Amino acid sequence: MKAIPEERAVELAEFIVETGGTVRTAAKRFGVSKSTVHMDVARRLRRTNPALYLQVRQVLDVNKAQRHLRGGMATREKYQALVRKPGDD
Repeated sequence: MKAIPEERAVELAEFIVETGGTVRTAAKRFGVSKSTVHMDVARRLRRTNPALYLQVRQVLDVNKAQRHLRGGMATREKYQALVRKPGDD
């Protein structure tokens, strides 16, 4: 990962826009914390590249609106896996 925060912010933003990824997936992919991703794309990018910032903001707003659905699906799958027994297919 680049040591220059502004360059890192652009790379993170491009990744999020291209993949529709979340802050968490970007953090894992680039080996930085979620706080770093958020700081880079919310503050640094806003100052250095406003157009790219707006694109990232759109993706992150969609992800935020859907996160309760993803969490519910994950919980449902978790408990369905616990209830299933071998040979229940």
